[in-house]
Amino acid sequence: MLHMDLLMQSLPIMGNGMLGIFIVTGVIIGVVTLLNKITSGE
Repeated sequence: MLHMDLLMQSLPIMGNGMLGIFIVTGVIIGVVTLLNKITSGE
C-alpha cells in the first residue's frame, strides 16, 4: 500500500541526498582533473 502523503514528505529529504551525492561527485571529478593537470607538466 502506497501512502502518498508520506511519499511527498520524504521527497525533499531524498532530493537533498541526491543533490549531496552529485556535489561530492563533482568535487571529486574536479580534484582529479586538477591533479592530472598539475602532475602532467612534463
